[in-house]
Amino acid sequence: MPYVEQRGYKYRVKWWAGEYLDNGKKKYESQSGFDDYDIAYDYGLDREHDVRHAKHVPKSRGDILFKDYSLPKWLPDQDLRPESIKTYRSMIRAQLDPHWGRRRVGEITTEDYVTWKNRLNRRVEAGELSRTYVDDVLMVFGMLMSDAVQRYRYRQDVPIPPATPRRGKYVKKTQKKKRPLTMAPVYQLAVNAYVVWGYTGWVYIWHAAFTGMRPGEMYGLQKSFCHPAWPASDPDRDRREESEERYAKMPAVRVEHQLQWVDGKKRLTDPKYLSHRTLVLPPFLSDMHAHLAASHESPWVFPAMNGGDLLGARFDRDYWAPIRDGSPAREARRDYARPAIPAVEQFEGLPIYRLRHWMKECLDEDGHSEVAVETRMGHEVAGVKGLYSNLTPKMEAGIMESQQERWESFHRAAGGLWMPPFPTVSPVDHGRAG
Repeated sequence: MPYVEQRGYKYRVKWWAGEYLDNGKKKYESQSGFDDYDIAYDYGLDREHDVRHAKHVPKSRGDILFKDYSLPKWLPDQDLRPESIKTYRSMIRAQLDPHWGRRRVGEITTEDYVTWKNRLNRRVEAGELSRTYVDDVLMVFGMLMSDAVQRYRYRQDVPIPPATPRRGKYVKKTQKKKRPLTMAPVYQLAVNAYVVWGYTGWVYIWHAAFTGMRPGEMYGLQKSFCHPAWPASDPDRDRREESEERYAKMPAVRVEHQLQWVDGKKRLTDPKYLSHRTLVLPPFLSDMHAHLAASHESPWVFPAMNGGDLLGARFDRDYWAPIRDGSPAREARRDYARPAIPAVEQFEGLPIYRLRHWMKECLDEDGHSEVAVETRMGHEVAGVKGLYSNLTPKMEAGIMESQQERWESFHRAAGGLWMPPFPTVSPVDHGRAG
């Protein structure tokens, strides 16, 4: 039974913690600060109930500091992809450890959490942090606390209150408005990319706009996984034989890797969400790839201007910024001068990811099935539809045809558009090697 004693105007309760000291005597734990004898006694009974039912967490286990738990212990135990590890580490260092680092894991209360969450929400309202970022920070904190209970037994419960029905007036979530895009601004991007980066840049823009590949996947795309070499060059024998039969008349690219920084080193890793997939290429784009492959000796489909890989380049600054925002003419710098480049207003402030989204808009507009579109995007279709549906050769052929028609109709309507000569050597970038 718990033992209650009065200390001044307060009460303290002691209870057996279910453990023994080295000398064989029972180990007791205590809690003080109660205003009423009965409340203290009931608290002790609850603790002894937890001991009898193997639910008790010794107070000493929760003494670990948050900063000694988050990065040194919790993060290494997570089975996550390199980019997720990098993101979680950044959030812990920037938001969680500065606030919770010197607090004991077992002492964090629901009131503490609510106060902290409200402070973050006020920073969102003030425009200091984005809503998405704060939601992700709260998610990581929730994972840390859940594992503190279930995996490490540092505490008995999660200090995050359960979700409650929405109260107050409805506030619609704000979404960044997307401006409708046509082929004309995409064409101007490709022309600008040719000025900045040569024929490689020209193909890069059209490839991003018509395959929807993510930037990391394009950085890691090798000739051996791209038309005209693939599928004959595929190192996987079974996949090679199957693909040679299916794609004999449909040029395609195989998304097998992405290029990422892992522990400070460049590594070919699986695509995001393990979204390995094969993407058919419309004839105009497969022609471009055949010319591009013949124009350079790099193993990368899209080598950087210095011949290395794009992960080692400052892509946003040295490539995408002048392609999107334009650039004044510049005199010869060693062996390369550049004419003035016009800005593409429709892409002002947008990341190159907008081309991936544009491809989906085009496919949706052309009436392709959800399975065909989402598979090309590298997404899984949820529910029964995703379980029983499958991307068929007819669906892929339909995508090729509609994309080729979009290209040809744009050229017919525009009439006499400039096209780059082939082959051309990429401008030389005198920056560091990739």
